[in-house]
Amino acid sequence: MSRSFIIDGSIIYTNYSQIIGQSKFEELLREFVDILKEKQSPLLNALNAFKVNSDYDVHRFTEYLHLLTMRNIKEIGNIIYYVNPKDLERFIEAFYTFWRSKHRFMVRNEKYAEDYNRRASIEYTVTMIGDQFKATIKNLYRELMMNVSNTFPTVMRQLPSGAQVMFLIQEPNGEKYRKNEWVTKIPTVWGAIFDPPAIFYTKSNKRRGILPVVEKDILSEITLDPNEWYRFAIYVGDLLMYNFVHVEYLAHGAGLANLFELATPKDLESREPDGILIFGLPADKIPGYNEKWRNGVIFKEEDGYTGVIPAFDENDYFGYMKKTTLTIHNLIKIDRGKLPIHGSMARITLKSGKSVVAMFVGDSGAGKSETLDALNRLEEVAQIDTIIDDMGSLDIIDGHVVAFGTETGAFVRLDDLPPGFAYSTMDRSIFMNPDQINARVIVPFNNYNEVITPTHIDFFLYANNYTEVHNDEERIVFFKNPNEALKVFSEGKRMSKGTTSETGLTNSYFANPFGAIQRKEEHHRIAEHFIKKMFETGVKIGEIRTMLGVQGYEKEGTMLAARALLKVIEQI
Repeated sequence: MSRSFIIDGSIIYTNYSQIIGQSKFEELLREFVDILKEKQSPLLNALNAFKVNSDYDVHRFTEYLHLLTMRNIKEIGNIIYYVNPKDLERFIEAFYTFWRSKHRFMVRNEKYAEDYNRRASIEYTVTMIGDQFKATIKNLYRELMMNVSNTFPTVMRQLPSGAQVMFLIQEPNGEKYRKNEWVTKIPTVWGAIFDPPAIFYTKSNKRRGILPVVEKDILSEITLDPNEWYRFAIYVGDLLMYNFVHVEYLAHGAGLANLFELATPKDLESREPDGILIFGLPADKIPGYNEKWRNGVIFKEEDGYTGVIPAFDENDYFGYMKKTTLTIHNLIKIDRGKLPIHGSMARITLKSGKSVVAMFVGDSGAGKSETLDALNRLEEVAQIDTIIDDMGSLDIIDGHVVAFGTETGAFVRLDDLPPGFAYSTMDRSIFMNPDQINARVIVPFNNYNEVITPTHIDFFLYANNYTEVHNDEERIVFFKNPNEALKVFSEGKRMSKGTTSETGLTNSYFANPFGAIQRKEEHHRIAEHFIKKMFETGVKIGEIRTMLGVQGYEKEGTMLAARALLKVIEQI
């Protein structure tokens, strides 16, 4: 059975029969029993009365549980079967835990409403249904435990047990895109409601390699089943992307909703996608599959780019979803003569009234987001407005270099953030593998209009996490000419922090393995033009030493770098 459990959002759950009477309940119970059989678990002692040869009659046991919602176990035992109460209590507790380990999504088919009052009403209704389902599940568990144990706890814990995310979907209708018929048959997610804390455990927690780009038309050779796939139409900066997600990987679809701006069905009536991504397609369904595509591939088709992430356990990581999406964005930007940037950018406002915009360039683990967080904790800083968290692009408007963002949220590595950060964002975040190395949180931080508004840059800094320095003068250095700057940015050095499969000091062209390396010649020509333009217009281009990869400075290094940058800003 799938790791993802889909709950019907069209039902208002008010009684236990609506839960136990569903075929999905029996299927879930069957799956749990099969797992226990494989482990030869003593928990199966609770089902001895329902044993038939070497198996168990799960249907009869389901009916027994249904009776237990209405009668005490002693009363039932006198009528039908004798089941050891202690064994059954342990079984129910384990089954409840098994249910809670699932990725739980409620899906409601509802036509998108342009009127915001009508949309608010729809979302309120879905929230109410979700809350009612959650309450029914909790009460079902408690009723069973009470009727088995003949006691009721003096301390109750409201464990998360309902839908973690509720999706509003609509069947495609009247869209501008018509080239491949199957694309217009996949249900479109146009709204999402989170019930925090949303915590998902996936089978992988790091990404590998660089996505190859292959010139090949594949969309016409692929067909997706509308019963197994969902489409997330998202804005990546000013580009429209169609991300198709298999139900097994729906946790990553939830991540998209917390990281990017969702497009509406109305938007799709007047615009075709700039790029497409298919996440979770079995390798044997990928036309002409090559083992080099194991961790993902991007196809350059006649009229755009299509990314595919194969359905392997090692790819079950949101980093693949995000980075493939952003790689397609970057390839399109390069084709259009823009400069994609792997970095973060924020408007830094001091209490003195001074305000600057600083962009930090660097690969994963370089200390970009961490330095901004350190700045935000300085007493002299009034406010940090994050505009770009991980990826953006540069353009030249009216003779000046301006930046645009891509995401409305951040996919943040918890290990490098200050204590307490995870708890302060728990009410609006998605946590991925919080107990593992490279644990991540997806947290929204900005609105879409600000992300796509052109922003002038004052500082353009390479985030160096590997050089150990001991005085403030060395923490930030400015380049004397474009060639010196281009050399450092092009080398893309960083000390690996465990966010990828790389180790030690590594090089990544322009700190951007997401499109820049695949189109290196074109990118280098564009980068040279933009850096020269920044020098001409007075943008301060340099290097900031975060020391995030230097042993012993993982926490202190970014704070020292932040203080050094503060001094530079104050001297302007």
